Amino acid sequence: MESRGRPAFHYGWVVFGVTFLVLLTGAGARSAPSVLILPLQREFGWSAATIGFAIAGNIFLYGALGPFAVALYERFGVVRSVATALLLLAVGTSATALMSEPWQMLVLWGGVVGSAIGMIGLVLGATIANRWFVRHRGVVVGVLSASTATGQLVFLPLLAWIVATQGWRLAVVAVGGVALLVLVPVLWLLRGYPADKGLPRLGETTITPPPAAIGNPFRRALAGLQTGLGRRDFWLLAGSFFVCGASTNGLIGTHLISACADHGLPEVQAAGLLAAMGVLDLLGTAFSGWLTDRYDSRVLLAIYYGLRGLSLLFLPSAFDLGFEGLSLFAIFYGLDWIATLPATVRLSGQVFGEADAALMFGWVAAAHQLGAASAAWGAGLTRTLLGGYDPAFLAAGLLCLGAALMVLFIGQQQPMPRAMDQG
Repeated sequence: MESRGRPAFHYGWVVFGVTFLVLLTGAGARSAPSVLILPLQREFGWSAATIGFAIAGNIFLYGALGPFAVALYERFGVVRSVATALLLLAVGTSATALMSEPWQMLVLWGGVVGSAIGMIGLVLGATIANRWFVRHRGVVVGVLSASTATGQLVFLPLLAWIVATQGWRLAVVAVGGVALLVLVPVLWLLRGYPADKGLPRLGETTITPPPAAIGNPFRRALAGLQTGLGRRDFWLLAGSFFVCGASTNGLIGTHLISACADHGLPEVQAAGLLAAMGVLDLLGTAFSGWLTDRYDSRVLLAIYYGLRGLSLLFLPSAFDLGFEGLSLFAIFYGLDWIATLPATVRLSGQVFGEADAALMFGWVAAAHQLGAASAAWGAGLTRTLLGGYDPAFLAAGLLCLGAALMVLFIGQQQPMPRAMDQG
C-alpha cells in the first residue's frame, strides 16, 4: 500500500465519462426496439406479441448476464470485457438489418444484442462507482443510471426520424456504427482500478492494489446467488426491483410509442415524449443520487415507487386528455423513471457488504430485467388479445404501490460478512 496526496483532478472522472458513453450506447441500443415495432408489423405482419417476445428475450439476457458480467470484470478486466461487448453489439444490431423471420429477430436482437448490453448494463455503472469513488458515489451512481434515459434522449428521436424517412434497416446499422465509435475511448482511456493509474479512490488517500483475479467467474456469480437466496433482504430488493423493471423498460420504454399510435399520436412525436422523459430522468436520478448520500434509502424508494404507481394509474386518463395530458404524465413519470437505482445500489452495499455490493446488485438487477421482460411480452400480449394497453398500465401502477410498501422492510437484518467462494 502507498499513501499519496489527493490530486487536483482525479482520473476517476475520466473513467466516469467513458463509462457514461458506454452506458449511453447500450441504452440507445436497448431502446431502439420501441421504434421498430410498428415498421416490423407493417413490413412482415408480425404481431405485437411476437415482436414483444423477442424484445423480452433481449431484456431478460440484459439482466440475467449482469452478475456474470461482474464476475467477468473481476476475472478478465473491465476494459477487455467492455470492448468485447461493444463488438458484439455492433455485429448484432447491424445483422438485424438482414432478418426476415421472427426467429432471426429472437436470435439477433434477443440473443446477440441482449448478451452485449447485458455486459454493459447497470452493473457496469455500479462497479465503476464502487471501485473509483468513495466521495460523491451516490451522485455518480445516479448520473450513470440516468444514462439509460439519456440514451433515449440522444437516440430515440434520431432513430424515429431515420425509420420514418430512410427505413428501419438504416436505423439499426447506425446503432452498430455508434458502438464501434465508442470502442475507441474504451481502449484508450478506460481503466479497471484507481491503482492502475497509481491513485487511491476519490475520497481516500491510500492506494489499494487490485484484488487477484478470481478462478472461475461463473462459480463466483452462482455462489453469490446461492447466498442471496437465503436472505429475506435479497428477496425484498429483488422483488421491488422486479417491479421497477416491469414499470419502466419493459412497459413504458417498449410500448409507449405503440400505445400513443393507438390514440392517433405520430411516432416521431411519441418518441419525443420518451426523449423528454430522458431529460427529466437525468435530472431526477442525479438528484436521487444526491439524496441517497444523505437520507434513508428505504424511505426514498417508498416515495419513488408510490409516485410512479400514481403516474401509471393516471396514464389511461392522460391519453384521453391528448398531448397535453401525455406531456403532464411525461414530466411526472420522467423525473421518477429510474430514480430508484442509486438507493437500491446503496442498500445492496449495506445489506451484503461493499466487497460484494456490485455482484449482489447484479442479481438484484437481473430481477429488474426479468420484470422488464415479463412486461415487454405481457403488455404486447395484452394489446394483441384485448386491443389496448390500459390493463397493463393499471396493473403496473398497482404493482408499484405494492413495492412502495415492500422496500420499507429492507435492511432489518445484520449486514452479511463476505463469505462467498471465489474459487
